[in-house]
Amino acid sequence: MNKSGTSYLLWLGWLFGISGLHRFYNGKPITGALWFCTWGLFGIGQVIDLFLIPDMVESHNVKSKDRRLSELLSASTGAVQPVAEKVMVQSNSKLARQEARLKLLKAAVARGGKLSVTQGVLDTGLDFDEVEAVLQEMVKSGYVGVENHPATGVVLYHFLEL
Repeated sequence: MNKSGTSYLLWLGWLFGISGLHRFYNGKPITGALWFCTWGLFGIGQVIDLFLIPDMVESHNVKSKDRRLSELLSASTGAVQPVAEKVMVQSNSKLARQEARLKLLKAAVARGGKLSVTQGVLDTGLDFDEVEAVLQEMVKSGYVGVENHPATGVVLYHFLEL
């Protein structure tokens, strides 16, 4: 996660003849090179960036989170994910809950729209309590129905739109 304070410190490189460091730091290498070669667009762009740095940092951090989420979702559905890729879900974290819902949705797609808690644990790498809590939230919101497997009686969560 990039920080605004670090970006502002790098922005100060302009005073020493090194412009654009804050742009490189925030994932903008092309404009960083342009700022470096033109002394921050002759100082004008550098001064404007003073006000744009918070948005640059936020944009970079959002893109980083999206990239990590995309990597998690692209992992094969049937395999248990390596420990390094597991998401540590905190009950009060909205982003973590969203990631968990997306993982469970992908697992349900691979299983014909129906998923048990155990299958959700295997497919997502989350623990039983987390999977069950997320599935219950989805039931309350109306996206998922609950039924029992006719032969075994196992509780199955049926994703209604799949």
